[in-house]
Amino acid sequence: MIPAPFEYVRPATVADAVTAIGEAGEDGKILAGGQSLIPVLRLRLSYPSTIVDVGRIPDLQGIREDGDALVIGAMTTHHEVMHDALVRVHAPLIAQATQTVADPQVRHRGTFGGALAHADPAGDLPAVALALGCEFVATGPGGERRIPAAEFFLDYLTTALAPDEVLTAVRVPKLGEGWSSHYEKFNRVAQAWSIVGVAALVRRSNGSIAEARIGLTNMGTTPLRASAAEAALARADASAEAIGAAAEHAAEGTSPPSDLSGQSDYRQHLARVLTKRAVLAAAGS
Repeated sequence: MIPAPFEYVRPATVADAVTAIGEAGEDGKILAGGQSLIPVLRLRLSYPSTIVDVGRIPDLQGIREDGDALVIGAMTTHHEVMHDALVRVHAPLIAQATQTVADPQVRHRGTFGGALAHADPAGDLPAVALALGCEFVATGPGGERRIPAAEFFLDYLTTALAPDEVLTAVRVPKLGEGWSSHYEKFNRVAQAWSIVGVAALVRRSNGSIAEARIGLTNMGTTPLRASAAEAALARADASAEAIGAAAEHAAEGTSPPSDLSGQSDYRQHLARVLTKRAVLAAAGS
């Protein structure tokens, strides 16, 4: 199908982008990699008055170190993220999850910031950002502000970004010594959205699990932390039996959707199974 008519603006700087999206108001949309927005436009599920294309703004691209954090520009592509040496050393969970996103064509066009700002709970990266404790850098008329991942995802396809703000970067805390990670995903066919995904971070000490962080994909209207499973894993033995017992708590407090891919109780079952797999892999058990 053909999208409804809209105004098209392609700013050259972040300041120009903020001005353009502010002038467009709530009917404006930001175009990043376009892998989520363009299909919605073509199906006429969205009727923006203005499209602000931020694809040519150099300040939104690239990955750099800033003290104890990595700063990933919002327009950095999935392909660039998953092959970046800094990401692989300091935040390997991001690389592990990103390599499961769709297919090579989408990973070459889709962007890290675009996928997060889209806030689809079935997307792989929101749960990863939540588990890592990332901060989102938003730029608006009043300057920059940082939004913790725990406060960024508000509801289905809804974030804490104001209508006149642009997501410019994501700050990723560097993992310290002793941390390892794994992303486990279950989908019907290759390139499909996750039915359920689990992002697991594990810190081992003296043969036991000292700390665990677990993000859940597609288990509610936003990404979630498996808090009960995290608590059960703290100071637990890194054996398959202990990890399996802790993983039984993974679905507590969740309200996953029921759809053609699976019922709610099936997703809760998958969350328990995939959490065990992900934690076992991360812990090297």
